[in-house]
Amino acid sequence: MRSQPQKICVVTGTRAEYGILYWLLDELRGRSGVCLQIIATGAHLSPEFGLTYRIIEEDGFFIDAKVEMLLSADTASGVTKSAGLALIGFSDAYERLRPDLAVVLGDRYEILAAATAAHFAGIPIAHIGGGETTEGAIDEAIRHSITKMSSLHFTSTEAYRRRVIQLGENPGTVFCVGALGLEHLRRTKLMSRCELEASLGMELGARNFLVTYHPSTLGEPPEEGVSALLSALEEFGDARIVFTYPNSDAGGRSVIKMIDRFASENGGRSRAFVSLGQTRYLSVLRHFDAVIGNSSSGLIEAPSFKIPTVNIGERQKGRIRADSVIDCGASAGEISGAITRALSPAFRDVVEASSNPYEKDGAAASIADALTAYDPPSAGKKFYDLEF
Repeated sequence: MRSQPQKICVVTGTRAEYGILYWLLDELRGRSGVCLQIIATGAHLSPEFGLTYRIIEEDGFFIDAKVEMLLSADTASGVTKSAGLALIGFSDAYERLRPDLAVVLGDRYEILAAATAAHFAGIPIAHIGGGETTEGAIDEAIRHSITKMSSLHFTSTEAYRRRVIQLGENPGTVFCVGALGLEHLRRTKLMSRCELEASLGMELGARNFLVTYHPSTLGEPPEEGVSALLSALEEFGDARIVFTYPNSDAGGRSVIKMIDRFASENGGRSRAFVSLGQTRYLSVLRHFDAVIGNSSSGLIEAPSFKIPTVNIGERQKGRIRADSVIDCGASAGEISGAITRALSPAFRDVVEASSNPYEKDGAAASIADALTAYDPPSAGKKFYDLEF
């Protein structure tokens, strides 16, 4: 029995990640015996990416620490140095907050820094989203590295749970809870079409596309891929297009410049947003006709809204996907052909019949239950060997 409240510290670095974490944060702040701590870092604190820490505060949460770490350099060296600054900042934050448990989600470099600092400080780590594979991004290695530093694991599918166990984690510490971000499907009131049009500042059309394109972080610079994507979109001149900015990865700023130029030149039918926010983003999924790009959201959230996803290139290679996802190469012709197929009546039938492999009820409550019940073993974590 604890004599003091359990201090659970949740780290968030991007607007998309916070949207996924929202209902878990809400669950934890409502639990007796829990002292919720929040650390905001990364793009949350950047004017270029919308200062989205303000959204966290507007939702009624208190941010206990802000870890500044983003450099303006749009290079691999700049990202590396930003991660170094994050490591120093998290060390200071943990020293001050002294949490009993650190909760991290996903596979970004600022989350690697947060997990590494917690590991060095002897703070047990709970990791959400382990066991997944994205062979076209450096996130692949980061994700598995965080898994090995973590003591609790929450996966989105049973296949990912088995993979975490394969990495040497005790099955008793690995929980398949489904995709946490899908909690919004049953708990968030979405906008009507008229409300969404007013919020976006544009009238929707007969066809509407949501486009998010991130640098792959492995392979070629992103400019060629973005150019091909924009060329393909030109072929669908009657479509309304909403772009969301990429993450703060190496190469991201060049992607932003190209998207902004396209949106400016096609102002009557296209707009670009630094961040849509979770409610508006999901409302877009509800009312739009296709998701295009290489974001994980096209594989995880979009299938639940029964809309097709055109997944471009290798960034999401290896991730489990629904039948509503069309994979295509990064040339303009391949992208255009995939969009045409996505809009066809035949593929609409496929989408309607598809199911989302990431859906599972009660993810936030399941994670909160496991976090509050966790009692770190006195002997530390041991490697779990599979029997062959």
